[in-house]
Amino acid sequence: MTSGGEAVLFWVLAPICVLGSLGLLFLRKAVHVALGMALVMINLGVFYIAENADFLGIVQIVVYTGAVMMLFIFVLMLIGVDSSDSLVETIKGQKVAALLLSVGLGAVLVSAIGSVSFAGPVGLKEANSGGNVTGMANLIFGKYVWAFEVTSVLLITAALGAMVLAHRERLTPRPTQRQWSERRFRVGKNLAGLPAPGVYARRNAVDTPALLPDGSASEASVSRVLAAREQVTDPEGFAGVERAIARDIEEGTNR
Repeated sequence: MTSGGEAVLFWVLAPICVLGSLGLLFLRKAVHVALGMALVMINLGVFYIAENADFLGIVQIVVYTGAVMMLFIFVLMLIGVDSSDSLVETIKGQKVAALLLSVGLGAVLVSAIGSVSFAGPVGLKEANSGGNVTGMANLIFGKYVWAFEVTSVLLITAALGAMVLAHRERLTPRPTQRQWSERRFRVGKNLAGLPAPGVYARRNAVDTPALLPDGSASEASVSRVLAAREQVTDPEGFAGVERAIARDIEEGTNR
């Protein structure tokens, strides 16, 4: 029987899991979506621990949430993902196909779950008689070894499929550095190349634009992703600090 504490834990964390899952559908920024997935994974780990599956719960939190999802979030934050890029349909008909597949999968899940009959709960005392880790090892590498191996093959196939779908074959040869230089002179734009970012940046960042010879900010030195996120710092503030430092040095020299 479910205890009172388990019931309270379920009714508190289950709505949070549902909200985190809905974030995958309605959030527009990829980082927020990844954080919603991490929230769901942490709650799943708590559920596993509450059901005496200690090893599975710790692995869920430490490995999947603390390692895999955090690495995914770091990659998103490093490369930057513009919300407008994610709405571009790179494969014709993929939205219609995704909608049809989603509806079909939902119908299969509803029919399959609706016909399931559950027996009385038996608990994990027998499975954890020699320890939770030992019980997991006996099930994964014993009774369900083939299912475990097939799942591993499916995960590898999914990873390779994602790489193939994301790969874009180059239709023309890659331009050389000389060809890029000649193209700039023909167009008459950025003859000396793009300006370096962050002339007055106080840290390892690209949120401060470079300055042109007349002192104005160069918009070409800032990534369009940062510009869309309004994360560009006004260099005038740094120029004011520089003038104040120069004035203090001059007054100290005169003294």
